[in-house]
Amino acid sequence: MPAEKWSIMIEQPVLDTLRLQLRPVEISDALDIQKFAGKREIADTMISLPHPYPIGEAQRYIARMQNEREAGISVAYVIKRKVENEFCGLIELRDIDHEHLQGELSFWLAIKAWGHGYMSEGVQVIVQYGFEALNLNRLYAYHMLRNPATGRVLEKNGFKQEGLLRQRVQKWGQYEDVVLWAILRQDWQASVEN
Repeated sequence: MPAEKWSIMIEQPVLDTLRLQLRPVEISDALDIQKFAGKREIADTMISLPHPYPIGEAQRYIARMQNEREAGISVAYVIKRKVENEFCGLIELRDIDHEHLQGELSFWLAIKAWGHGYMSEGVQVIVQYGFEALNLNRLYAYHMLRNPATGRVLEKNGFKQEGLLRQRVQKWGQYEDVVLWAILRQDWQASVEN
């Protein structure tokens, strides 16, 4: 199928949970992204997040996400705590494949937001959006084996571990094993109905 057929901008509404608001990433988020993504603790277990985080990288990231949204292959959301209107992190559905109806889930949280269940809450609503609004059949996610907290977030939201990719990535001169997880629409629907 020619790529042009899928070049349609994705509708990206604001998504709300009890404590969080997920809204499309905007250029005004660049300072927060630069500040929080620049922390070594964040980059340490992120497969593709560099450290140090280059000056101007947040603006380049936002521009790329806006272009990919217009091309119909990605959506990126800022995660904010509702009451404080405070930046907590980012969550994306990327590499959206319209032929096979699948996409990759990727996310990170600011250190101050760790341990409060925010990411589980955010993943729940983004999974619903992926299946209902984007009509996807499969969502998948990766995490480094030495980051089991991400695996717990995925498992809590119905993802099943599909495999271990040995020495899949190189991070700071070390090869890292990566775990692959996925959830199918039918599994998600069954969990919602119960």
